[in-house]
Amino acid sequence: MRKSRGNLFIVSAPSGAGKTSLCRKLTSVLPNIKHAVSYTTRPPRKGEVNDRDYTFVSEEEFKRMAENGEFAEWARVHGNLYGTSRGRLEELRAAGTDVILDIDTQGAKELRAHYDDGVYIFILPPSLDALRERLEKRMSNSPKEIELRIKRAFEEIRDFTEYNYVIINTDFSEALGELKAIVVAEDKKTSRIDPAWVRETFNVQPYSA
Repeated sequence: MRKSRGNLFIVSAPSGAGKTSLCRKLTSVLPNIKHAVSYTTRPPRKGEVNDRDYTFVSEEEFKRMAENGEFAEWARVHGNLYGTSRGRLEELRAAGTDVILDIDTQGAKELRAHYDDGVYIFILPPSLDALRERLEKRMSNSPKEIELRIKRAFEEIRDFTEYNYVIINTDFSEALGELKAIVVAEDKKTSRIDPAWVRETFNVQPYSA
């Protein structure tokens, strides 16, 4: 079954809610969806690999790319710059590949203005206490940074009504199953199917084509 264009899934959440882990795991269990690697100016965390987790660049290089219009969206978050490559995004979608992005709410707002065909998904932690506990388990987070991220979480959670779906990440496996169900269901929508494929395969002319 052929699609005329890959779907775009945008996943946002407060830091520590599990959006990156969920997106990364999803791309390992579904064959036709890829995680678009974002650019960032923050230093790599332990175990992170360049061009797999993020493309790590200097602030000077990032700003040059932004000035040249190379980002579909970009924002400064927790003191660092993050951006989604327009070229990477369009190349994947044009090939019929679904793309999933895990970005903050600022970036999602910017994308929403340009990609109204995107599917927007918000990940919530079960509680603020659970969110704080997850942030504390990250060895890279200082107490000051944790407080900044908790404060930021209040602002981000207010935006959940702007999203198409909400997943509460209490149990990782259950949350992954819900995310997978959303992606599969969206992929089967009539609007996602290329009418030309129907004509070629079944020798019929769809009414709406």
